[in-house]
Amino acid sequence: MRGLVFFFCCLVALASKYHSLNLTLNYRKTYEYKYEGQVKFGSGKPNRAESGARIKCNIKIFGESPQVFILQVSEVTFAELNGISGKCDFIQRPRLSQRLAAQLAKPFKFEHINGHVRQIQAAPDVTETTVNIVRGMLSFFHATVKTSPTVYELEEAGIHGVCQSNYATEINKQTNNMNITQVVDIDNCRIKAAMQKGTAHAVLDKETKQRGESMISTMQYLYTIQPTEEGGMVKSAYGLEQQHFSPFNVKRGSFRMEAKKEMVLIRVSEGGKPPNVGQLQNRGDLVYKIVNSDANIPLVMQDRTQPKAKALTMIKQMAEDHKNRIKKETTENTLKVYQLLRMLQDRDLDEMWVELSKNNEHRRFFLDMVAEINDDRVLKFLQKRFQAKDVTANEAAQTLLIAMNHLQPRPELVEKAKEIMNMEFIKSHPRLWPLAVFSFGSLVYKHCAYHSPCPQAAVQPLLDLANEGLRNRNETKMFIALRALGNAGHPGSIKTIINFLPGVAANPVDVSCRVQSAAMQALRLTARRDPHNVQEIAMKVFLQKNCAPETSMMAIMVMFNTKPSAALVSTLTAHLERQKDIHLASFAYSYLENIARSKTPDNHIMSTYCSLAVKSLAAKFGRLSYNSRSFQMDMFDDDFLMGASASFNLLGGPTSVLPTEIITQTKYFSIGRIKRLMEFGIRAETIKQLFGPSIPGFKGDFSFSDFQAIYNVLKNWESLPNDKPIISAYSRMSGQELFFVNIKKDLLEYIKAAVSPSAPKGTPVWAAIEQLERGLSWHWTKPLLTIEVRLLQATTLGLPVEIAKYYQTLTGITINAKAAINPPQAQHLVDLMNADISLESEGVVGFTKDFWFFHGINTELFQCGTEMKSKAPVELPWKFSAKLNVGNRVFELDIPACKNEFELISFSSNLFAVSRNIANLQSPKRTPMIPDEFNPQQPTPNNWCPKANMCAKSSMYGVGVCVDYEIRTQYYNSEYPLYSIMGFTHAAIRVVPAEATKPVEKIRFEINGKPASHPLTIRHLYETMRTIAEERSNSASNEREASNSQEIMMDATPQPVVSIKAIAMSGNQNLEGFDVTLYNPSVGDTLKAQMIVSHVGDAANWKMCVDASAQSPANAMISWGAQCKPYKISVMAAAQSSAPKPTLEAKVQWASVPEEMERYIPGMALLSGFNQTCESNANQEVSASIVCASSDSIDVTIKLPKYTVSRRAVPLPFTSTSFRVENTERNEQA
Repeated sequence: MRGLVFFFCCLVALASKYHSLNLTLNYRKTYEYKYEGQVKFGSGKPNRAESGARIKCNIKIFGESPQVFILQVSEVTFAELNGISGKCDFIQRPRLSQRLAAQLAKPFKFEHINGHVRQIQAAPDVTETTVNIVRGMLSFFHATVKTSPTVYELEEAGIHGVCQSNYATEINKQTNNMNITQVVDIDNCRIKAAMQKGTAHAVLDKETKQRGESMISTMQYLYTIQPTEEGGMVKSAYGLEQQHFSPFNVKRGSFRMEAKKEMVLIRVSEGGKPPNVGQLQNRGDLVYKIVNSDANIPLVMQDRTQPKAKALTMIKQMAEDHKNRIKKETTENTLKVYQLLRMLQDRDLDEMWVELSKNNEHRRFFLDMVAEINDDRVLKFLQKRFQAKDVTANEAAQTLLIAMNHLQPRPELVEKAKEIMNMEFIKSHPRLWPLAVFSFGSLVYKHCAYHSPCPQAAVQPLLDLANEGLRNRNETKMFIALRALGNAGHPGSIKTIINFLPGVAANPVDVSCRVQSAAMQALRLTARRDPHNVQEIAMKVFLQKNCAPETSMMAIMVMFNTKPSAALVSTLTAHLERQKDIHLASFAYSYLENIARSKTPDNHIMSTYCSLAVKSLAAKFGRLSYNSRSFQMDMFDDDFLMGASASFNLLGGPTSVLPTEIITQTKYFSIGRIKRLMEFGIRAETIKQLFGPSIPGFKGDFSFSDFQAIYNVLKNWESLPNDKPIISAYSRMSGQELFFVNIKKDLLEYIKAAVSPSAPKGTPVWAAIEQLERGLSWHWTKPLLTIEVRLLQATTLGLPVEIAKYYQTLTGITINAKAAINPPQAQHLVDLMNADISLESEGVVGFTKDFWFFHGINTELFQCGTEMKSKAPVELPWKFSAKLNVGNRVFELDIPACKNEFELISFSSNLFAVSRNIANLQSPKRTPMIPDEFNPQQPTPNNWCPKANMCAKSSMYGVGVCVDYEIRTQYYNSEYPLYSIMGFTHAAIRVVPAEATKPVEKIRFEINGKPASHPLTIRHLYETMRTIAEERSNSASNEREASNSQEIMMDATPQPVVSIKAIAMSGNQNLEGFDVTLYNPSVGDTLKAQMIVSHVGDAANWKMCVDASAQSPANAMISWGAQCKPYKISVMAAAQSSAPKPTLEAKVQWASVPEEMERYIPGMALLSGFNQTCESNANQEVSASIVCASSDSIDVTIKLPKYTVSRRAVPLPFTSTSFRVENTERNEQA
């Protein structure tokens, strides 16, 4: 019995010992720990560059009360890593260590309750970056410890946010310590310590994301807890965080981050006087706090003292650098200017304006770059400019457009933007006010993307504008408001929008079809945010009998933006089966067919629904091919997690042969998001009144008579009403409407008067001519930051890991020109028709595009990580003199001979491991990911280093074009495609001088619309064409046509239509060149043409003769060489309507061709994935057959004398309408 009691007592004692091992600190004791945290970035592959940072220090924790403690950091050292993996080590940076130590040396106070860190306090002058580093240290004292069960999970707040944690505990029987493993799911935190910028218009898509991940992160902690009387004391702790990121699918290779930290207990002592803490501020709990990062651009590290003076100097320097041409070496300095501008105060911007606005170059650069400040400061600055009216409407439009669309989506900025939109300066300019309203709608859309639910007050100004327009029957206000509401995509706008749609609102209002269409389009972005309501509205509009067909078609497009269910698609199909409007049915059927064929993930489920719908509707609508149709092409790659789609939509009705609306849309798919790229739309307004259901005299073959028929209709445009637009157009980018234009009758009348032959001096055209006579000198530059996308996340070290993409363009144009008119007494434009006009001009147009990608740590103190830098400059310089005589139809253009080499276009890119710190600005470290000692002469299975220099030079003209490229990278076949881009790439196209046969001073291009008929040339042409016709008669299939050709040439001599010459000249002496003359063998027949290309020069006898006909079967005879003799080819192509499936057949026959041409087709066919078999076919002949195998694929067979190459089911990016129609007819006949 005593034994049992003793055993029971032991159990009680043991249980009491482990009943609570919550992490505890005794406020009567002082704890000393050694801490080390480090982070590395690289690829994880051998012989690759990596970068990193390390912080070492000692930590002391003093008690102030049972739940309040003071942390003091000492002996801080900071070190950087940058170099090739395994061949470099961390190097200490004493100056940054001192700077960091000065901040960390100040005491930090924190609450510690039940094993969790609560409120943290720090001195007011301690930066948030420093507090976050302290959070990384204190996170080792933050865990939930349970003795039972030994495996458990729970949601708790930590440095990464509020995330799910999984714990496993184990008692070490030898030491009685508890070992704890904690795994935190930091990818799926309910509340994540992260910030995303620049992705509001790239919509997350669940189906696209399911195809693969672009980023995977893991976080694991290991604790050794020693039991104490108070609970559990952290004896040692270790944390390891890993992040794998790729711009493609992460399973195909990734950039890697490894962050690890370790803390070891040195000693515990009794008592100890806590340091004097002074005045402290509450800094929040343990969750990482995002630092205001707008000025912390991850690609730039510079001295930020005196930012205004530095920004002024840099803007002036940039204007000087790019005043004549874009200086590609300095374009990246724009990022430094953006960073400096984001650090300025309101008064600094005003003072800079006073200084820079006096110089046109400085003024333009400043206005373009100040728009990137992206907060209330730029709005205040613009408000002052508009109040003072010291900017032009054009300057205001450019700056306001960029500023509003790049603003941070904060509530206070939305309110400030309302004030801008309603300013008198904005409303007084008819083109500026719509732009401001559209931009405000875009800001509301971004605001709602980051704030859900989005407050109704944000969109209220646009709702008020729409209601005011409806109340006053002001169509302009209705139209602008609806298009701005479309930009906003606010669910709260639905109740207002339906008032403009037929059959939806309780009290419908009669509005024009163009307003109805605008109202339907206004739901395009709301479709994703409130799909149920938008589906209901779209279906109601579609079912309206009195609705314009194009509005119903728009309803279908909007409906499918909501990703409708199978039931809704079935309902739509059932109604289409009873649809009597063949135009609406044609559009709907083609739209369903596009989705059924779609390969993009967002349409994956819907494609199944639409496939069933198409099968159900094919018998009735499969053969429809009206002017209302939808066409779409798309693709998606699972390895890249990238795709694209493009659509072309024609919306019309029975009242006009013209489509009412034409809409083109493009989308881009990347790593789980869908981004709308460009969208263009044209709407036929009153111009439809000129065109009925058909055009008199229009046959549909787009011959001259067809264009004449269209012209005859358009001549009546003056009968159209004055107060309504003839045609309208819009453009959207990222789903946001930027521009809208109405072309009215008064504009056409203005243009007609300006270009009328009787237009006198004083008109705009004359003003431009007179300016050219005086001499024109014009220069324009524009920097534009197109993309700034950033994702900032917490790491276990309390440092922010950032993934960022920047894309910018700097464009420049310089033009100098002077014209002369002879005789100079011209009074009207018609007088210029017979005048000799000369023009001399030189200048350059160019742009440089810079793209950066960054994955690493980014703070105001230091940066380390992986950085890709790409640059693509394009430059086209010119210098020429031209002469023109319109009456004589003569144009001459003289270009000086090429004397100096210049680069036309180039692309360069490299990947680096980078390290920068604020204390060593003059010595940043940047190591190429592929080391410089990479030896292309010693290839390995993973090395790829092609290099080439190819030039095509003309000794005739003394000029050449060279293409250079060099690629230096290592790749891993199992992890393509990411590793194949890790390295150096350079490609360029250069124009170079070449050694000429004779000295060349200039190259003359001459176009003569009235070429003389030279008897010798005509006779030669006649003889050549007769020979060609005789050779054709050798082929039985072409015998009749050859006979006809001979008869035609016997009866008439071909007349030259136009002559084009390109001659190398020395002074006024022709040296050598080419003459191209086009002949019309039969007057009025535009389907036949003949051409002679002649080599001009001493003893030159090379010629090429071409006789072509577009009549079925289309054919051409080509001969070239000395007097068109040595080489001959004939080509024939025709559609075979009698074949079982739609078939196109082509045949090429030759008497003699260069050997290289005979080898070209088989080689290209093999590269294109064709199968090749060796078999004997007809000599000196190539025949090809293209058969429509299905509605979206073709079979191709090519027969050569010794080979047959073929490929089955070659996919088409579009649906073959003819296949669908003809096969439907055949099935019915069967």
